[in-house]
Amino acid sequence: MDEREQVLRSEIIERTRELIRLRKKSERFIPGESVIPYAGRVYDEEEVVSGVSSMLDFWLTLGPEGDAFERELAAFIGVRSSVLVNSGSSANLVAFSALTSHLLGERRIRPGDEVITAAAGFPTTVAPILQNGAVPVFIDIDPVTANCRVEQLEDAFVPGKTKAVMMAHTLGNPFDLTEVKRFCDDKGLWLIEDNCDALGSRYDGKMTGTFGDLSTQSFYPPHHLTMGEGGAVNIVRNAKLKVLVESFRDWGRDCWCPSGKDNTCKKRFDWQLGELPHGYDHKYIYSHVGYNLKPIDPQAAIGRAQLRKVGGFIQARIDNWQRLRSALAPLEKHLEFMLPTHADGWIPGGFTWKTGSPRVEPSWFAFMMLVKPGAPFTRADLARALDAAKIGNRMLFGGNLVRQPAFVQLAKDSSGSAFRVVGGSQGADDVMNRGLFVGVYPGLTFEMLDRIAATITAAAHG
Repeated sequence: MDEREQVLRSEIIERTRELIRLRKKSERFIPGESVIPYAGRVYDEEEVVSGVSSMLDFWLTLGPEGDAFERELAAFIGVRSSVLVNSGSSANLVAFSALTSHLLGERRIRPGDEVITAAAGFPTTVAPILQNGAVPVFIDIDPVTANCRVEQLEDAFVPGKTKAVMMAHTLGNPFDLTEVKRFCDDKGLWLIEDNCDALGSRYDGKMTGTFGDLSTQSFYPPHHLTMGEGGAVNIVRNAKLKVLVESFRDWGRDCWCPSGKDNTCKKRFDWQLGELPHGYDHKYIYSHVGYNLKPIDPQAAIGRAQLRKVGGFIQARIDNWQRLRSALAPLEKHLEFMLPTHADGWIPGGFTWKTGSPRVEPSWFAFMMLVKPGAPFTRADLARALDAAKIGNRMLFGGNLVRQPAFVQLAKDSSGSAFRVVGGSQGADDVMNRGLFVGVYPGLTFEMLDRIAATITAAAHG
């Protein structure tokens, strides 16, 4: 880079910083006028400068920023490696698809094999199972933790057909990893943790996303850090799975050279695979039927700036959750509040725990509550009151997924063979009918949180 180019680049970066500082200075919250979203991006000039600087290099595919982000994310979570993709949903698709590879031999997931999952949650935790021709087997959830009822795992298992468990840590609350991991180990099953809502959550002192064979992340703006669109597949231990994940992400190709690199294997024109002629260019040999699901380098640059702040983001989510819980404690007669897995109660600033249970430390995605039967208001009343006050609120994603139009149609089209439901789904129905959540993301100030609590309190008192 010559001197003139360096001067121009420095001017662009400084002007960018100045612009973002000016924009941030003009932002202010006006109660009753400003919207309080349930989630959103939290950033300052560092993220914008990182993105602009990367764009000035104009490396539009994954490149050095992507390589660095993958290393830094893997180190933060505590996994062997991470592979960037273009969304959390793509991460789930790629992670699951990797386990269908013929290179896994008898352990591969084949069409018609069964995969145990939770009945309530986000649909793209389940969609990859169907998209690969496997059969989701839904077990119910505990409406208070919003996580699976582990006592139903044995009932869901079919020897020779069940191949994996794939489920999410709901709203950042780790599911019962002790029992799920024991079950998977005993039965020889794959475990995929959908960690998209739970970056930074801990179970018995260890990060979620490190217990399964693979785990996934989302970097969409509502999540714990953002690169706009984006996600990642974490390879927890088995290095062989990284090759498969990258293959399905990168068109299904057999070659593992990164973008812009050739002949990493030193035998680019010496392979003979499939029915191709000997010496066919390895960069155009495809061992899987894959996708192109990569993000671009400027996104990774933004993600790196976010990752440097993620510890503060996580603590803010925890603090915000506790502030709402304390403010809403007087409403326990009418509202049931979410608890971490293994907790048996809430105390100001913390929880009480079941005897001998592992400690669970959620990095909360949101603050969920259920309107109790017999309350003088309904979930719809509460949602309307929050909406009228310009306070963002959501239901637990797809609720009971088997009630969704797509799954109802699947059942009709397949004469009921597309999926199975084990043990009923009363808990999933309860969350669908009575549950609602508001935000705890780091962009919320205590003033905003107090307004949320005041609005809920007023709605509860009519």
